[in-house]
Amino acid sequence: MATYAQQLKAVEGQVQSQLSDGRFQHCLRVKDYAIRLAQQNGVDPDQAALAGLVHDYAKERPTEDFLAAIDRHHLDPDLKNWSRAIWHGVVGAYMIKDELGIDDPTILDAVVNHTTGEGVTMSTLAKIVFMADYLELGRDFPGVEEGRRITDQSLDQGVFYQLKETLSFLASQGKLIYPKTFTSYNDWAKHFSS
Repeated sequence: MATYAQQLKAVEGQVQSQLSDGRFQHCLRVKDYAIRLAQQNGVDPDQAALAGLVHDYAKERPTEDFLAAIDRHHLDPDLKNWSRAIWHGVVGAYMIKDELGIDDPTILDAVVNHTTGEGVTMSTLAKIVFMADYLELGRDFPGVEEGRRITDQSLDQGVFYQLKETLSFLASQGKLIYPKTFTSYNDWAKHFSS
């Protein structure tokens, strides 16, 4: 079986071919930030790099591709009521497995959860990709430096910080919020209040 480093080298061109240059550069920065967080949190840096590189593999796919994949993989039909913002994680993991041949369940789970988070049972790798996507060095928004500082001290506190900030931002914009994001937030809130 190929090592994570070998898989990384093998799929980089395929990932690049599916994305605009700006999105691909973001994926490279997420890969780099994921390596940093992996080293801080006892996770294989090559595994984190691969997960970071592929996390947005499906981000720019046409709507029809996602709808077809939802049917093909017998996913929850309610997913069709959402958009690429949710699909590229939840459905994108299936595309990564089918098209890139990455079948590591921990990497696929990290991709599924990188936009919505998950409760306190989230794997360390999923937390790393969730935070690397939010904090990569090309990000520049109010609170990003605070997020980096918190995450350097505690990956779990970083996850909770991002969920709080994301919910607040989406609500302030009057945007729909995917139910799993609420569930994730509530689970972390309960965890930190007990």
